[in-house]
Amino acid sequence: MAEEHRCQTPQLCVNNCGFFGSATTENLCSRCYRDLQLKEQQASSAKLVLNQSIVAPPKNSPAVAVVAELSSSSSDPVALPSVVAVEEKAEEKPLKQNRCMTCRKRVGLTGFKCKCGMMLCGTHRYPEQHDCEFDFKGLGKEQIKKANPVVKGEKLEKI
Repeated sequence: MAEEHRCQTPQLCVNNCGFFGSATTENLCSRCYRDLQLKEQQASSAKLVLNQSIVAPPKNSPAVAVVAELSSSSSDPVALPSVVAVEEKAEEKPLKQNRCMTCRKRVGLTGFKCKCGMMLCGTHRYPEQHDCEFDFKGLGKEQIKKANPVVKGEKLEKI
């Protein structure tokens, strides 16, 4: 058996990509075999999603509506899961501020978030530098009022 293994000549991939295939991967190279498995997995998940949306669609779900529209017009089941994933990602992605609101300089991780809600660079982080409209004095008064409640002693009865 060891002699048979040594005598075999390597075969090129069936897809003619230039790499060598093997009998265990259906005469495909590792990349083409992985792509084939991925397509089969997407097709099976698309059928599952399509069957679930036909049987019991959740209320107010835009992703299911897109799947239902595409399933009636498109005959390619592989494209359906990618559309659903794009719809879900678009809804969840929050808007990031990564520039100084005063000078528009990119701040990245070193940005400072002011109490007025603006993202600022190191130069404009102080309230005087960016014309901050936040009421720091009022905030301080409220904090002092909460930390130091008014304590009054009971009046003594006069004898």
